[in-house]
Amino acid sequence: MPKLLRLDKEAEIGEISKDQLAFLVEQLEEEHDEDRDYYIDKATLELLADNGCDPELLALLEKAIGDDDEMDIAWE
Repeated sequence: MPKLLRLDKEAEIGEISKDQLAFLVEQLEEEHDEDRDYYIDKATLELLADNGCDPELLALLEKAIGDDDEMDIAWE
């Protein structure tokens, strides 16, 4: 299973399904074809929710960002 990591705090966010990963990759901007890291802020979370993000994935990301305004994540 793919795993999400929070790069700016060097912490594991958790495992996600292949479908959840496909949704993230589709929704978030990639700088190049092999890009696996993304910048997420509160507005990004709202956009993901508006676009039909899986509730479990959204909860995982909301917990990871916590009280911070932004975070950098990656998947492996």
